[in-house]
Amino acid sequence: MGKLKIVGGDRLQGEVSVSGAKNAVLPIMAACLLTSEPCTIYPVPALQDVLVMRDLLEFLGARVELCAGQMRIEARDVVPQEVSQDLMRRLRASNLVLGPLLSRFHWARIAYPGGCDIGSRPMDLHLKGLAAMGAEIGDSHGFISAQCARLQPADIQLDFPSVGATENLMMAAVLAEGTTIIRNVAKEPEIVDLQNFLNSIGARVRGAGLDTIRVDGVNQTGGVVHQLIPDRIEAGTHLVAAAITQGEVVVRDIIPEHVEAMLAKLREAGIGLEVYADAVRVTGRGRPRPVDIKTLPYPGFPTDMQPQMVSLLALADGTSTVTENIFEKRFKYVDELRRMGAEIKVEGRMAVIIGVDHLSGAVVQATDLRAAAGLVLAGLAAENTTVVEDTAHLDRGYERLDAKYNSLGANIARLP
Repeated sequence: MGKLKIVGGDRLQGEVSVSGAKNAVLPIMAACLLTSEPCTIYPVPALQDVLVMRDLLEFLGARVELCAGQMRIEARDVVPQEVSQDLMRRLRASNLVLGPLLSRFHWARIAYPGGCDIGSRPMDLHLKGLAAMGAEIGDSHGFISAQCARLQPADIQLDFPSVGATENLMMAAVLAEGTTIIRNVAKEPEIVDLQNFLNSIGARVRGAGLDTIRVDGVNQTGGVVHQLIPDRIEAGTHLVAAAITQGEVVVRDIIPEHVEAMLAKLREAGIGLEVYADAVRVTGRGRPRPVDIKTLPYPGFPTDMQPQMVSLLALADGTSTVTENIFEKRFKYVDELRRMGAEIKVEGRMAVIIGVDHLSGAVVQATDLRAAAGLVLAGLAAENTTVVEDTAHLDRGYERLDAKYNSLGANIARLP
């Protein structure tokens, strides 16, 4: 699974650029199944999750070429077939092929997806929405099957603004017969990026970023060249990395509006911020002030930034609270921070963090993608040496994070 050896105590200084968004590229890759024409996407981050999605598309018969951050996908020869557990369990977002396959080919059979063990992420909202559009859904022996003559228009009310369900139903409705309305949808920037991609290939989608999305079904789609938005979670991680090391870093290739919830909490914690059109300068100013955080769907504070902020608040001058409202197992990494000297008590979905004046290096284990990032940040700020184990989690969502931080003055080495 790999390890990172981090010699802590160095202030990060310099400039770092944000890669293309992981949570935008994966659904857009799946959306390429909606057209037989070639689509080009850039800048595609070099992530393990991207490679797994590529393997999945190639298994289905698509031709995928990836070179220097540019990906070309041609799904002309795709033949829908049963997707095995081996492929599906390697990636949570693998379930996003369900909507496009059903929309274009009227049949799909996939195993239940995998991903990080951070809490319950059921498929029921996806399946209820597809059933409302006329699909016959089967669920047996760990597989989901769906078939239809052609998906029909529907008025769908999501019980929760699920990102995955919103994306799957948007894509399913592209080639449906008539107009589909999806209410109480997720509003994340990645949803807007998916809408822009879909409209570029000839779909008729509007409302992304609002409460309701309307999709007018079309009979034909084409190809496109599409530029991805920058990764707002990577951007937020860099902001916290600068703050936790009391450094000074300019984070470039960023859309400040996408990280406003994070900027607000960093300001509250006393971190110096200068916001520009496509960059943010971060200046650490001693120990941060304590703050209280509640994770919420966008535009609230993102659950994917919760572990990174907990690492920062572990060094705050006072007591903070963090309430996790999205994933019930998100605090699994807290025991690892305690090994480094953090004083954190978890009570249900709330963590009470009593700030300490320093953390100490230790051998810790990453439990999931964002936990890995949080532990790396803690290691950057800690005294002596930290070894973060199971860093394959990190490579699923961050492109060359160790190299980027080393370029800012960190001391990080990869171990086998």
